[in-house]
Amino acid sequence: MSSEDLLFVKPNLIIEGLIDQFYAWLYLIPPAQSAMNLGNLHLSMLDSYVQQPKVHAAAVANPKMRGGFFVDYDGERVAEIRELRERLVRENSALLELATGIKETDELLRAQATGFDLTGLYRQLPDAVRGFVELVYDLNHQPSMRFLEPLLYRSKYYRDERQSIDLSLDDGSSRPFTLSTPRLPRPGHLQMPLPLRHEGIDRLFSARLSPASFGDLREALEIEADEHAQVLRSFLTTDPLIPAEREVTTGGRVRYFGHACLVLQSPTVSIITDPFISADHRAGDRYTYADLPDRLDYCLITHGHQDHIVLESLLQLRGRIGQVLVPKNGSGNLQDPSIGLCLEQLGFDVRVVDDFEEVAFEGGAIVACPFLGEHCDLDIRGKSTYWIRMAGRSIFIDADSSGIEPELYGRICEAVGSADMAFLGMECDGAPLSWLYSALFTQPVSRKMSITRKLSGSNAEQAMGIVQKLHASEAYVYAMGEEEWLQHVMATSYTPESYQLKQVAAFLEECAERGVKAEHLLVQRELRW
Repeated sequence: MSSEDLLFVKPNLIIEGLIDQFYAWLYLIPPAQSAMNLGNLHLSMLDSYVQQPKVHAAAVANPKMRGGFFVDYDGERVAEIRELRERLVRENSALLELATGIKETDELLRAQATGFDLTGLYRQLPDAVRGFVELVYDLNHQPSMRFLEPLLYRSKYYRDERQSIDLSLDDGSSRPFTLSTPRLPRPGHLQMPLPLRHEGIDRLFSARLSPASFGDLREALEIEADEHAQVLRSFLTTDPLIPAEREVTTGGRVRYFGHACLVLQSPTVSIITDPFISADHRAGDRYTYADLPDRLDYCLITHGHQDHIVLESLLQLRGRIGQVLVPKNGSGNLQDPSIGLCLEQLGFDVRVVDDFEEVAFEGGAIVACPFLGEHCDLDIRGKSTYWIRMAGRSIFIDADSSGIEPELYGRICEAVGSADMAFLGMECDGAPLSWLYSALFTQPVSRKMSITRKLSGSNAEQAMGIVQKLHASEAYVYAMGEEEWLQHVMATSYTPESYQLKQVAAFLEECAERGVKAEHLLVQRELRW
């Protein structure tokens, strides 16, 4: 093979994993949650677009409707959306039966589970759920169904055929909102019916660092059509982008890649948290995939929201991540799918960690810690903060955990020690309950109830409580979705008068008064010691 035959992936190549053409995230992969989103959200949303495409176009164009469930195709491509809707119904009949069965089971429990023996109810369960759920009471005799998730993944309800990928180059333009707009074929994009665990994905993105021949990459991705091969070739280059200073030889370093993504490095370890990374290196104002170390020993996932377990980043990094640490979920609740099971299905090496479980490495350790709030008061256990000891410092990764109970952080400090650096989320006026979870409910949720239960992190007082209880000498607030390049997932918009930014300013002012070094992170930052 001659040198000109060796090709690298272009630094701005991106991948979107798709489920039924929708952008893949945690609640679209596990069978029960996927069934509910298909039956209660996606089909009705597509129906609405087919019936009123211009209404959707007007809503998407209205900044006040940003993040709404409107299909973003300018009122066009109606026939394709109609065909997609028909195909989803035709190919997912079993999943739709499961969604119906879940609703009927919930109705059965409300009507007949009155605190007495549940044995007789098993004979009344819909066929779709029989053998996949356990009926239980809590200690207040409130009934619920517990899903046997591993069985669901091994059943007809989990089909790799629903999965595909979309490859394209990031040119800095905005993308449609991920929760509402299915990905139809577009010029410059290459869509392939590959399962998300396909080894060809790892082979492709390994060519960021190690070049490969075009023929090898084409074969790895199972591309037969020449026109598709031509698109693939446009994603490759003979000129790699591999910056210097990607590794650390002395001391410690934290690099902020945007949102809640940090890369922590010492000479003995590299750790990434909640990967959400820009590929647009030409912007010049941010770290991108090109700035990552060759190997990431650990990837820490704090919780399952779509802006913290981001498959478009995780799929690019799967081949260079040693182990993904994820929080332990609860007891098979519909609202709390196992992140570990999900990522294992997608080909990741996963370790599930419970509160205060320690993962030791040369020169330090990672300790999983409790996480409160930000989940609309739902019984969701699959969330974790992390306390990291490395290069002589202690670093607390708070993500979106809320300081609604500051004593918790005092208990954490007693258990694992104080923090030199604390990284905090302060999206303190988040979206309401129904925005993210509506598809999972079998009964209507009132607007009054929904708006009192929000996806909110800490306000200034709560954040200050965290910092004080941890005895942290430095505090860093995440950008909370302010980076423009991630708006296809975040759909946030702030003004100088936004409550969230005023709370951040108040927090920074109080930190200054108390002698705590504090900063509001945005886009890119490097901290060294």
